[in-house]
Amino acid sequence: MGNFIEFDAAAIRELAQILRETDLTEIELVDKDARLRVVRQSIIAAPAATQVNVTAPAAAAAAPVVVAEALDADHPGAVTSPMVGVAYLSPEPTAAPFVAVGSKVAQGQTLLLIEAMKTYNQIKATRSGTVTRILVESGTPVEYGEPLMIVE
Repeated sequence: MGNFIEFDAAAIRELAQILRETDLTEIELVDKDARLRVVRQSIIAAPAATQVNVTAPAAAAAAPVVVAEALDADHPGAVTSPMVGVAYLSPEPTAAPFVAVGSKVAQGQTLLLIEAMKTYNQIKATRSGTVTRILVESGTPVEYGEPLMIVE
């Protein structure tokens, strides 16, 4: 028999609820040797033939964004999300953002917050430089590894 990980069914239901509320597809919790991953499958319907002509320009416009996100993740100055959660660009809704495009930042300076499981985690600059792009909006869900900002 392998190791059995104890789990709390109510906690899993709460994680599933968070997935639904935030439109995230996955949450993973790791604690020492235990690991819990909750994944929500999204169903994407294929467009009908009559819709192709209507949606083709929108789909073509969206393609460069996907390519840009892939390139941003590989950028040497990319600050990526270390977790799944909701990004916030300021410490409070009425406060000024931590940084803006053009801001000079020092290594270790807080750039934004990611809320996960009702905990606000500071995301800090991994290098000194200038914020050249902010790739997320405040209050939007982010995935693990998603590029958040570019610091050059």
